[in-house]
Amino acid sequence: MARIEQRLGELGLVLPAPLKTPVGRLPFTMARIVGARALIAGHGPLNPDGSLARPFGKVGREVSAAEAYVLARLTGLAILASLKRAIGDLDRVRAWTRAFGMVNVAPGFVDTPSVINGFSDLILELYGPETGAHARSAVGMAELPFNTAVEIEAEVEIES
Repeated sequence: MARIEQRLGELGLVLPAPLKTPVGRLPFTMARIVGARALIAGHGPLNPDGSLARPFGKVGREVSAAEAYVLARLTGLAILASLKRAIGDLDRVRAWTRAFGMVNVAPGFVDTPSVINGFSDLILELYGPETGAHARSAVGMAELPFNTAVEIEAEVEIES
C-alpha cells in the first residue's frame, strides 16, 4: 500500500467519492495536470459518499470556528481524493506548493487562518514539514457555492 494511503488508514480517514453536485454536471475538471504540476480546483467539504458535508452557512453565525476547522479538514480529504483520481498515487506528490482557502464569513468574523488550519494541519500531518509545507492564503468571502462554509483550491508539484 502507498505510504500516504497507509497513513490515512492509520488515522482512520477515508477519501470521499467524487462530488455529488446539487446542480448536475460541472464544466471543468477537479484536478488538471500540466507538466509536473497539478492544479486543483476549488473543493468544499465532502462526506464519504461524495455529498456535501454539513453544517452549511456562515462561519461566526450558523457555523462555529471549530466546526469550520473540521470542514476544512474534510475539504483536504476531498482534494486528496480528486488528486488521487488524477495522478493515481498520492505518493507522487513532491511538494504542496500553494493553497487558497476561502471561508464563508458572517460580518465581523476575522479568524479565517484558524479555520483553514484544518486543511494545512492535515497536509502537514500526512506529508510532513518538507513535502507538506505550502504557501497559503485564508480569506473571508461574502458567499460560497452551495452555502458551504469552506472552499479550498491548491497546487502541487508531482513526479513525472
